[in-house]
Amino acid sequence: MVKSSVLGFPRMGVLRDLKKANEAYWADKITQEALLAEGKRLRLAHWKIQQEAGVDIIPSNDFSFYDHVLDHIQLFNAVPARYTAQKLSPLDEYFAMGRGHQKAGVDVPALEMVKWFDSNYHYVKPTLQDNQTFTLAADPKPVREFLEAKEAGIATRPVLVGPVSFLALGKADRGSTVDPITLLDKLVPVYVELLKALKAAGAESVQIDEPVLVFDLRPEVKAAFKPAYEAFAAAGDAIPSIVVATYFGDIVHNFDVLPAFANVRGIHVDLVRNPEQLEPVIAQLGPNQILSAGVVDGRNIWKNNFAKSLGLLQTAIKALGPERVIVATSSSLLHTPHTLASEKKLPADVYEWFSFAVEKVKEVSILAKAVTDPEAVRAELDANAAAMKSRADSTRTNDPKVKERQEQVTEEMHHRKSPFESRYAEQKKHLSLPLFPTTTIGSFPQTSEIRIQRNKFTKGEITEQEYDDFIKKEIDLAVQIQDELGLDVYVHGEPERNDMVQYFGERLQGYVFTTHAWVQSYGSRCVRPPIIVGDISRPAPMTVKESKYAASISKKPMKGMLTGPVTCLRWSFPRDDVHQSVQCQQLALALRDEVLDLEKNGIFVIQVDEPALREGLPLRKGAERDAYLKWAVNSFKLATAGVEDSTQIHSHFCYSEFQDFFHAIAALDADVLSIENSKSDAKLLKVFIDEAYPRHIGPGVYDIHSPRVPPEAEFKQRIQEMLQFLRPEQLWINPDCGLKTRKWDEVKGALTHMVNAAKQFREQYTKA
Repeated sequence: MVKSSVLGFPRMGVLRDLKKANEAYWADKITQEALLAEGKRLRLAHWKIQQEAGVDIIPSNDFSFYDHVLDHIQLFNAVPARYTAQKLSPLDEYFAMGRGHQKAGVDVPALEMVKWFDSNYHYVKPTLQDNQTFTLAADPKPVREFLEAKEAGIATRPVLVGPVSFLALGKADRGSTVDPITLLDKLVPVYVELLKALKAAGAESVQIDEPVLVFDLRPEVKAAFKPAYEAFAAAGDAIPSIVVATYFGDIVHNFDVLPAFANVRGIHVDLVRNPEQLEPVIAQLGPNQILSAGVVDGRNIWKNNFAKSLGLLQTAIKALGPERVIVATSSSLLHTPHTLASEKKLPADVYEWFSFAVEKVKEVSILAKAVTDPEAVRAELDANAAAMKSRADSTRTNDPKVKERQEQVTEEMHHRKSPFESRYAEQKKHLSLPLFPTTTIGSFPQTSEIRIQRNKFTKGEITEQEYDDFIKKEIDLAVQIQDELGLDVYVHGEPERNDMVQYFGERLQGYVFTTHAWVQSYGSRCVRPPIIVGDISRPAPMTVKESKYAASISKKPMKGMLTGPVTCLRWSFPRDDVHQSVQCQQLALALRDEVLDLEKNGIFVIQVDEPALREGLPLRKGAERDAYLKWAVNSFKLATAGVEDSTQIHSHFCYSEFQDFFHAIAALDADVLSIENSKSDAKLLKVFIDEAYPRHIGPGVYDIHSPRVPPEAEFKQRIQEMLQFLRPEQLWINPDCGLKTRKWDEVKGALTHMVNAAKQFREQYTKA
């Protein structure tokens, strides 16, 4: 009999219940006990969903109040001393690492948070010391949650981040030089202790995630698998059987690592991303090992093509037999919305094309039955085939006018009129910018009143004119505050925008939208990605009205704010029937029209954000990565290159590690780059010196993901560090990212300190 398996389930709940509970706890509106009870309620609800769908192997320890990697940091007592010294409760210490803590005399910043592989999810980076030790937490979360499910009558398979991946995804703390992978011999015994505790609790099997196997690994990391998994093998029957899970890529290039897994029960591979690895992986399995076949997409929302998946599964069964094949999701369903049943406003003709987490759980169960007894699920197979045909035949997907315009794109359209030196001379004269110019990344706080008024407008409870008047008042406030703060380049604050991608998607042809399809981005932050269902075009201007009004009341240059084509693509659920390069070029042409309209209406600083550019980077070097960078860079340039020399193009990136693709960052030809940098070592900026980068850079000087307000001295220290690697005339001063998730008192406090620090450096260097 073929079994079914889910690698992980979304944490937030049907109506973002976990987000609401977390934020209520942070605001001291509920107790710790109430928050923990809500977590327990959600876990039980999610296990029952999978049990009722007929899933054979249900995960536990996939739930997290903030981040699953952060869970492991606390699980192994790898908490930096700056947090343990505060003597906070375990839960408050946990949240302090995730989001910082500034309360009751305690002031600690958050740990660094970075993207999880090529997804839009963020994990908290293990931050390790030269004298690092590991011990198992007194009440291990994986054991506790396994027993919780067991008590409810639900058998689960605990999920752990593997020891090699945990270390390989970590970093040395500031002031330390340790290579995290060298700590393996200290960490593995703690894993063995944990696995023994799980076995004693009744766990028969565990899922150990080693997703770094899809990377090109350093020799030291490759070598780490052998001693780690030999230690597990040596524990014999004292620990549960192990299934090693990989996802987001293929593992063929790391086959030389597989002997390390000779004693594990099985291997999971992602056959959605890389179906071609199926037969090579089968050939590498030991005589009794199982294959967990990830055929149901854990990253997108399209209904599974049963016919295609069954073809892969039948190949596996023919080679291994049904007892050695598990039908599984490709990865955790963390990256998908909760349930399609919540969507009441999707167009009827597209509704049947989609599948969210609850529906994907059912797909896994159906496929496990269909592969050996298709008649038992004939109705489901027929309905699936009808949905596939409906989408393929739909007129929504193809717009001849869009294709015609794409055919007219020329190479010249990708290039600015003059090189940067000539452009900057025009911009400096036109914009009157000082040394160390200060700005923000775009958004200001999305207050409860903004959300209330937007909701009223959406429901038709207020008129368009009433809503427009409200938005103007919010823009007035944003400009007034920037006047008071003394910033040099203003933004209008984006009060009219619900999300940096959804807002644009709602104004473009080719998208559809959901009402409850929220996906966790980090912590309590959720996004509701729009869905690309057809060819994309711009019927009318999208941002000109608000930006033009803001410029009319501003004393300083006003920045127009757009989301770039790559990010619009990556932070949507893209089509899976057309190459992403085609979709991205369509978005670029729509944004090119918007950029030119902003310029015509007096906006001469235009920021086109591309925080997802690195996220979309194929995980391995080679032809696929080169091709991606070519079409991604060309899409950005197509969107921005039509302006005059005197118009300044900015772009923003949510990372500062450019070393492996710096040539592409330089090729964007943006006049100013702002980058998330406050949690990174300033030494990463050295690449701008090494590559003789000529244009301007704004490394973020404080972490906007945390409510903490850094003191002015901290801003000065950060700027001084940056000046070791950047020229004074090259440096802009700005936060890490947009400020929509922060409160106004936090924003005003932090920006006051930021502007004051910048002014002091300006005075110092002007005198010099």
